[in-house]
Parts: sequence; C-alpha cells; structure tokens
Amino acid sequence: MTVRTPSSRIRRAVTPLALCAGLTVGLTACAADPDEGTNGVGKLSAPEIEGKARTAADTAKAVRLAGTLVSKGDTFKLNMRLKQDGASGSVTTKNSTFELLRVGDALYLKADAGFWAHDDAQGGEPTEADAEAADKLDDMYVKVPQGDPSYKQLRGFTDMGLILDGLIGLHGEKVKGDRDQIGGVRTVKVKGGQGGEGGTLDVALEGSPYPLQFARGGGGGVVVLSEWNKDFPLAAPSKEETLDYGKQLPRT
Repeated sequence: MTVRTPSSRIRRAVTPLALCAGLTVGLTACAADPDEGTNGVGKLSAPEIEGKARTAADTAKAVRLAGTLVSKGDTFKLNMRLKQDGASGSVTTKNSTFELLRVGDALYLKADAGFWAHDDAQGGEPTEADAEAADKLDDMYVKVPQGDPSYKQLRGFTDMGLILDGLIGLHGEKVKGDRDQIGGVRTVKVKGGQGGEGGTLDVALEGSPYPLQFARGGGGGVVVLSEWNKDFPLAAPSKEETLDYGKQLPRT
C-alpha cells in the first residue's frame, strides 16, 4: 500500500522551519555589529579617527616600524625600533644595508666593508688603499659627527616624532574606508581622497587607536607599525667596537 502525504501536511511541517530559519538569520544579522567589542573609533568620522590615531602615537613611548618608503626615486627598506631618546635598526637601499644606533644625540653607523668601499672618479674598481680603509671599518660602529652633512639625513631614520608625523599625516579630504585586519588586530581605514591618493592609514579598533599601517599614495611604500609602547634597551657601543673620526665621516 502506498501512503501519500498530503501536500498541506508538508506545508504545515516546513513553514515553521522556514520561519525559524528566517528568524535565526535575522537575529544573526542584528547581532553582527562591526563595532561590538571595539574601542568605538570606527563610529567616528574620518578626521576624528585620524585625530585619535595621531594623539595615540604622540603619547606613545616606543614603536617598531618595518616596511618600505620611496623618496625621490630611491627605495628604502626600514626595520627600526624607535623611542623618544633614540633608536636602533637597519636601513636597506638598492646597493647596501647599514645599521643605525642613536642614543640621545650620539648617532652611530655600522656596515660591512662593501658599504664603505667605492668606485673611483673614473668609475673603476676601488683602489687598494680604499679597500684597506674599508676593511678597517667593516662591522664597526662609526660615530657620525653632528657637523657631517649626512648626520641630519641619517638621524631622520631614527627620529620617532619626525617619522610618525610624516606617516600619519594624510593629504586631501579624509574619507573613511573599509574594515580590515593588520597583525590579527581589527582596523578601520582612513584615506586621503576617495582613492587613497593622499595615503591610507589603518587605525586599530582594539585597545588604543594606534596607527598600525600606512600606505603612501602613488606607490610610495607601505610601513607596518607595531610593538607600541614596548620599551627596548639602548646603549652606546663599547670603545672597542667604535671608531670616532672627529668632525667628518671617513671618506674611503
């Protein structure tokens, strides 16, 4: 014998299930508040978010900065730990990598012999004298005299306030962007201009509203900011590993 289930019975059974499913979806959607569990910064306007990020950065005592910056056609890869009274880390350019250490106003540069050796005026290989001089500087901390033309430029890589001012400042009308995650931390984007041509800043939605990433407009590089307020030791190198040439860096 074949038992036929009336279609009306099926409808009666299915309808409550459908209603429950719809109700569940509705409740889920209502509960999916993007600002739930955040610091509330995501509810602010774009200029206000940028202001919160700037204030948080200005009051921080330390930060790690890693990424690339493009300036006047040159690309610099940075991995620096910065705080108000000094910094340490490395800078990589197209042709070389060197370390920087600043303790107060004392700035030290450390690099291998290849960094110090250079071609002669005719574009040839380094002379024997150049090579010998470079070998003496290999892997030594060379104190950069404050009167040397390169002091100001090199110190710029170690100046926390100067670097953060340049990174957080967006150009153009501030526009709130999408939500994202940087290093596992939820963020909200603030853009300079609709397309981010004036830079894009990712601001933390958890904890203090620190800037966690900055992308310069026009392909000018991307840097990640982390380890906010995490202190680190700074000390001048020992005399045995330091060379001081007085008023000018050595010219090998």
